[in-house]
Amino acid sequence: MSRYTGPRLRIVRRLGELPGLTRKVPKKTTPPGQHGAARKKLSEYAIRLMEKQKLRFNYGLSETQLVRYVAKARRIRGSTGQALLGLLEMRLDNTVFRLGLAPTIPAARQMVNHGHICVNGRPVTIPSFGCRPGDIVSVRNRERSVDLVAANLSAGAHLLIPGHLQWDAEALTGRVVGAVERESVLLEINELLVVEYYSRRM
Repeated sequence: MSRYTGPRLRIVRRLGELPGLTRKVPKKTTPPGQHGAARKKLSEYAIRLMEKQKLRFNYGLSETQLVRYVAKARRIRGSTGQALLGLLEMRLDNTVFRLGLAPTIPAARQMVNHGHICVNGRPVTIPSFGCRPGDIVSVRNRERSVDLVAANLSAGAHLLIPGHLQWDAEALTGRVVGAVERESVLLEINELLVVEYYSRRM
């Protein structure tokens, strides 16, 4: 399944708040569709599926990409769910978003694709690039890139920066200073249900 490019508020109405997907708030509170307002008792499978979809849509992943991240998280010591969230939070597009350089993860992905972002002084155009502690994420030293970031910051894209990141507003640089803490993840999700969902399918 490819990356979703359709109406974002429709997904938010179905799954709940997804801070990485959009900053807009839907006017309607019921799920989309003709029978969205009808109450349905969800099965255990449906609950796990919804949690998985939250993760996929929030971080803008294809199903294949998410499966790869789950497999990689399983090889890391400790909680597989927290390891999965850590891998996703360390993606370059999400790091740009969490530093406040873009209003959403899709916008951050576009910034990376267009060459506006550097890692350790070198332009990186791969949104899935995995940042590590010690990496320095900066805005490319050209007028178009600086103006774009300045516009995003002035528009209120800057969010509360998580503990594993530091931001220097004057130099327009951010530093990854440590591992991702579970409390700093913006998305409200039960990552254990995501792991359970894939444990039955892989």
